[in-house]
Amino acid sequence: MTKAETPRLSARERLLAAADELFYEEGVNTVGIDRVIERAGVAKASLYSLFGSKDELIRAYLEQRHGRRKQRIEDGLARYETPREQLLGLFDVLGEIYARPGSRGCAFINAGVEAQPGGVIDQATREYRGWLETLFTDLAREAGASDPAGLATQLMLLYDGASVSARLAGGPHAAQAAKAAATALLDAALVDPELLDATRV
Repeated sequence: MTKAETPRLSARERLLAAADELFYEEGVNTVGIDRVIERAGVAKASLYSLFGSKDELIRAYLEQRHGRRKQRIEDGLARYETPREQLLGLFDVLGEIYARPGSRGCAFINAGVEAQPGGVIDQATREYRGWLETLFTDLAREAGASDPAGLATQLMLLYDGASVSARLAGGPHAAQAAKAAATALLDAALVDPELLDATRV
């Protein structure tokens, strides 16, 4: 398909693309709606007719980010066979995401620090984190952890820490360090108690 044949993005798609770039690079509260409109090349009336408010544009931006992150994780985990490998693979995928040019850490953590309790950002962030925590918990249960929820909480702390470090220091190094710590947690959580008792006899 030639450039001339490339379908022109709709006003909604252009607004979301502009919001995605500006909100992620500079922050959802820092960026004014006029800058999004200018970047998108649409009329102000288009934004309000399509989204109703800046808050709803922010919600759509975060929902789009959620969908993309979910797809990247699911695609990445398909490379691994066992639940244990997938739990550790989550940190590999995280490192790959933060190794991408222009990465500025987790969009949800970045937006979450600006959120008002119960507001649009808070709701979207909780939905994303709820999905991620369920994924960790389900994989921990399938791997044989005696306390899947407890292990998921510990792994989420490592995951969050790697995300914050990626924002502050850049690069995938924090994800690699978090994976090493996660390996130790998994080795302790998934050990067979009967085998452990046998070694003490």
